[in-house]
Amino acid sequence: MLIYKIFRADENTAFQTNGETLGAPIDLADGYVHLSTAEQVKETAAKHFAGEHDLVLLAVDPDRLGEDLKWEVSRGGADFPHLYRALKASDVVWSKPLPLKSGSHEFPDPL
Repeated sequence: MLIYKIFRADENTAFQTNGETLGAPIDLADGYVHLSTAEQVKETAAKHFAGEHDLVLLAVDPDRLGEDLKWEVSRGGADFPHLYRALKASDVVWSKPLPLKSGSHEFPDPL
């Protein structure tokens, strides 16, 4: 199983340059890196990134995150993965563009 993080282009560039990140502004405000499961990530994109171009989808191996990964109740009562440390480049399995086409984001197949 993989879990996912969506970054804007500038956030992803900073992540790639530094090799780690504490996340986007919402992550910094909340004190953890927000992640989503495959079942949750499309709704996350629609809710928090609607209409945004130049997004990047990162696939993260939860086994690499250790005890710093917590599953906590969030949107709609579902358990979401939250990372309580910096996300490191070594945690990421792959990253792919998340293009906006006809008003919605086109996710890689399979997800």
